[in-house]
Amino acid sequence: MNEQSKAKRYDRIYEQIKELVKATNNPTSRMATINAILHHKFSYYYWTGFYELVDGDLLVSAYQGPVACLKLKKDVGVCWAGINTKETVVVPNVHDFPGHIACSSASNSEIVVPVFNANNEVVAVLDVDSKEYGSFDEADKMGLEKIVALIYS
Repeated sequence: MNEQSKAKRYDRIYEQIKELVKATNNPTSRMATINAILHHKFSYYYWTGFYELVDGDLLVSAYQGPVACLKLKKDVGVCWAGINTKETVVVPNVHDFPGHIACSSASNSEIVVPVFNANNEVVAVLDVDSKEYGSFDEADKMGLEKIVALIYS
């Protein structure tokens, strides 16, 4: 799928999610809904989920896919890179990422998108893994950043 068609798909999904999340302001409910939709709309998504910061720990939250790591070692891996830099991290080959945490050996590429609360603090990340290399690009980055902004809107 090329970037342009991906971008259009993300735009359609954004509109769908925007309507659905109006039902509640609860962030966990919104994360669960976002996960379910994204995981089933993109064939290259292997694992789709959120990790939330809880008392300084990064703990798995709502997700779709195989069993995940429950707690990620502090300041190690792609998810912590997203939190520490407060920026989306796109990794074409996770095996080349220093300190990558392999919750599943089937994952080969990854994107991590920080989730900001109303005070502009990072409180979680959306983590998406793919079995294929180089699955994620600028269209994924832009689309997912827009979608996760709905969690605390």
